[in-house]
Amino acid sequence: MTEVIDFHIHFTPEELVRPHLKPDGKIDILIQNGLPAYTYHDSLFLFERHLECMDEAGIDVAVLSSGAGMGGSAENCQLINAAAHKVHQEHPTRFTPLAHLDPKSSTWQEELKKCSQEYGFPGVAFPSSFGTYNLDSEVLLPVYEEIEKAGMFIFVHPALSVPEGISQYYDKYDLYRCVGREHELVLATYRLIAGGIFDKFQSLEVVMSHLGGAIGAIIARIRGYQDKAHMGLPPESPHAITAKESFDNYIANNLFFDTGGLFGSIKAIKAALTEIPSSRIVFGTDYPQEIRDAATMERFVREIKQSDLGADVIEGILGRNGSHLIHR
Repeated sequence: MTEVIDFHIHFTPEELVRPHLKPDGKIDILIQNGLPAYTYHDSLFLFERHLECMDEAGIDVAVLSSGAGMGGSAENCQLINAAAHKVHQEHPTRFTPLAHLDPKSSTWQEELKKCSQEYGFPGVAFPSSFGTYNLDSEVLLPVYEEIEKAGMFIFVHPALSVPEGISQYYDKYDLYRCVGREHELVLATYRLIAGGIFDKFQSLEVVMSHLGGAIGAIIARIRGYQDKAHMGLPPESPHAITAKESFDNYIANNLFFDTGGLFGSIKAIKAALTEIPSSRIVFGTDYPQEIRDAATMERFVREIKQSDLGADVIEGILGRNGSHLIHR
């Protein structure tokens, strides 16, 4: 059995968490634009808990990303990257951090170089949008170019919140975190493909979290909408823009989808496999945000191992499919 690699484990340095912890030890919620955005608790920085849960579940490697650094300021990104590097130095075989960047800053290129060459990080963590910058924005093209040159991959996590003008659509019921984030991941996946990002940067590899917002359920619809003439769109319309190849071509060559964000559901994996090739799915738990204890993490791994998916598919999902991304 190859190593079990968890592509979706979070952390945030204590310096950024401690100010948000309540005196009674209860969790606190960050509110952005009126929406619940981020849950603070001490498991975000107590790495002994990470290791305890990983050991009980049989997870060998955790790929680390920080919600505070995806869409965060350049200063916070630098702090997070340095802290992650320290953790990696202390546990080099267990934790593989991702770089965090602020593309709007003047220092992103310098920080990317440091993370790639000095820290040895294999990838970069992106939100599904950087505020008003979507992932097909021309502003991000130089960033993609440098990431591809560095031989790094991108892990895409839902943006913690949405701009104020959009937040009204998620006004109650915790709608954004529950279903809005999945919608954002579908949009981000579609924009990367239709926006020609993979046509411009053909060797770029991207891991979409949460099984791409359960995009497998609507891939048939997406395929149909690539026939722009059938849908009555004139060639000059921005709505007629599409990628050079089929949607499925980019899934097969550029995209991976992790199993995090669904509270450890084997049924969600089986649903995704009806449309997404098993070779494009990688394992993720979303510890310590949605899955927060060792028993739930262990149960998820066990259910995958004991499922009827077949030994080759199981081994691929749990480790082999994504091992090259982190150079294992």
